[in-house]
Amino acid sequence: MNSYNVFGTLNTLFIFISLIGVISQLRKIWERKRCDISKNNAAELLSLNQFSVSFLAYFSFFVYGYSIEPFNHYIVWPRLIASIVVGFILYEIWQDRRSKASMTCLSIAVLIFVLGGLGFIYGNTHSDSSKLTSTSLIVAVTLLIAQGYYHQIMLIIRSGKTGAIDLKMSQFILMMDISTIAFALSMGLNNGWPLLALALVSGATKLIIMYLFRWVKLSEVAKQRRNECVI
Repeated sequence: MNSYNVFGTLNTLFIFISLIGVISQLRKIWERKRCDISKNNAAELLSLNQFSVSFLAYFSFFVYGYSIEPFNHYIVWPRLIASIVVGFILYEIWQDRRSKASMTCLSIAVLIFVLGGLGFIYGNTHSDSSKLTSTSLIVAVTLLIAQGYYHQIMLIIRSGKTGAIDLKMSQFILMMDISTIAFALSMGLNNGWPLLALALVSGATKLIIMYLFRWVKLSEVAKQRRNECVI
């Protein structure tokens, strides 16, 4: 068993572990919906920007995995499942806020999912054009994910609280990012560099968010900002 298969298997395992974190975030929203105090603000401080980009990140690798030669099962199936779960979170954000922005993001996610699914079923899965398209998409998503998580980070810093954000999601996704870096290197930079770039950006943002959970508990600045929000 070569390093590609070893790290591919490990990465698949950690993607499914990261799904525990994403599902934990979804469950936290559902729990807040059942609570009288938080049911009208179940998605508090969840960045629509961040979760929209997370959906794009997972789904773009689903497209990339079926576009390269050979077909990469390690990338395709776990990312497809992850994108579906994040799609449910986007749906819950829309249910909570009923805003034009949340409706737009959810609609775009559904449209992209349908188009990507049709490409998988009917498209030429190993064409150069599909690989170029999916690679360009991943580069764009890498930039968007940096911007999206920056938005989430600033929401925490400005409010001094973490709201409905679930710590487990960041912890589990960080584990996935670390295994993804190893897997990307085993693929070789020619095929693996898009995966490597996105995992590095994603991992860095998760470390910052995890630190902010501690900052919120210990920082006087965070306490002051929470009090200002109450006032």
